[in-house]
Amino acid sequence: MTQYFNEYASLCFERFGDRVKHWITFSNPWAHAKVWHTYNKQWRSKQRGMVGISLTSDWGEPVDMNSQKDIEAAERYMQFYLGWFANTLYNGDYPEVMKDYVGRKSAQQGLAVSRLPTFSSQEKSYIKGTCDFLGLGHFTTRYITKRNYPATQGPTYFTDRDLLELVDPSWPDPESKWLYSVPWGFRRLLNFVKTQYGNPIVYVTENGVSEKMQCPQLCDEWRIKYLKGYTNEMLKDPLASHMEMVTEIVVPTVCTLCILLSAVLLMFLLRKQS
Repeated sequence: MTQYFNEYASLCFERFGDRVKHWITFSNPWAHAKVWHTYNKQWRSKQRGMVGISLTSDWGEPVDMNSQKDIEAAERYMQFYLGWFANTLYNGDYPEVMKDYVGRKSAQQGLAVSRLPTFSSQEKSYIKGTCDFLGLGHFTTRYITKRNYPATQGPTYFTDRDLLELVDPSWPDPESKWLYSVPWGFRRLLNFVKTQYGNPIVYVTENGVSEKMQCPQLCDEWRIKYLKGYTNEMLKDPLASHMEMVTEIVVPTVCTLCILLSAVLLMFLLRKQS
């Protein structure tokens, strides 16, 4: 399938690349690096576009910030969720904690090799860095704690993580029961991406909320509140704070100085004429 998808993507580059400058190979993936290399080799110099990917991730917050086990469980949650693909694209391999836990669970099953595939050194080199920007989908947050009892299910992606997901009953909940409004989690996710993957270009490709209630007419107060909360958290980025300072302090100061200098110059000219 990788080759078929690469041929399809190459056709898209050929037909639309003179107009389309931002390409997302997948919204929640599986087969990306080959297409990036095709664009980089055949089309980038002509079309000067960018190829990225869109990954969706919740934020995982430790239940107890004083508990090392909860902190480690939250880190596993993020590495299994976002790091599964993001770490591979930016660092060339699956997260170490993911390799460790899946390998350990596989051994407990009596398997000779891990259920998580292993990349060769050539594959790691081929995959690493194949992301001009990161598309990021985000909707909600979970509190995370370590699971203190054996899993009742067989080995799966979810049981490999060895953790529990919890929600705060005070979080506003919409019609979709998995989607709670937790704006502060969005900012923490953005900071995680910045520190984990070298401050990449990020486009928010997915965010939104379902209807909280059914109305005979338009009633979007719930959606407005959700989007406003998440947008405000995104605007708390240090760059936004810097721009706010420029707008609110530097610009008025410069304008004031210009007015004063103009007044002094005008007085000087009037005195000279008199």
